[in-house]
Amino acid sequence: MLSRLAAHVVPFFGRLTVTSDPGRVEPGSILVVNHTSLADPALVLAALRRRLAVEPVLLATSGLWRVPLLGRALTREGHVPVHRNSARAAAALDHAAVALASGRHVMLYAEGRIPPRRDAAENPPEMFRTGLARLARATGAPVVPIGQAGARRITSGGRAKQLAGVLTAPVRRPCLHVHIGAPLHLPDDVAAATELAHGAVTEAWRTAAGALGEPAALGGPGTAR
Repeated sequence: MLSRLAAHVVPFFGRLTVTSDPGRVEPGSILVVNHTSLADPALVLAALRRRLAVEPVLLATSGLWRVPLLGRALTREGHVPVHRNSARAAAALDHAAVALASGRHVMLYAEGRIPPRRDAAENPPEMFRTGLARLARATGAPVVPIGQAGARRITSGGRAKQLAGVLTAPVRRPCLHVHIGAPLHLPDDVAAATELAHGAVTEAWRTAAGALGEPAALGGPGTAR
């Protein structure tokens, strides 16, 4: 339901384009995405459905399960709540491993948070946490790096700015881009795997942000390497 809903709703809020590198996305792959906005899960779900006909299991903050109707839909579709900063946080990886073993794709955000910035500009992904590397090591699943850009043009910053962004996006219809990178297998060493995955997602993000002419991806002001 979420992927189908995203595919129908996202074009109303912006102009989404999707590109991909060569390489087949195998069943049971881990899809790792840079996280910049409350809007970016919808962008990526819409892009995956359009480009690959993939509807992944999403690892998402457990707070979404408290939203009426949405929580039940998330449970029904097998999405996995992440109870951050609690003893239950590791259980999310166990549930993700089960989904991967069944052949489903699993989509997660290795940064673990939305960057605390108020502007709408793009910046490279923050450092990754180790959950992605540990999940890949435990399951042997290939990892697909995905970069998205433009979600912050829909919603970013404080609550008032986020609401204003959502309300005006159908009029502004900002450009949005998702780039799907080539699959890779991570090494067993967690530190090396985390670094490799971060670099691959950063390159995918750079392609997506570059397609939108974002200065941070083109070597302009705000660039961080």
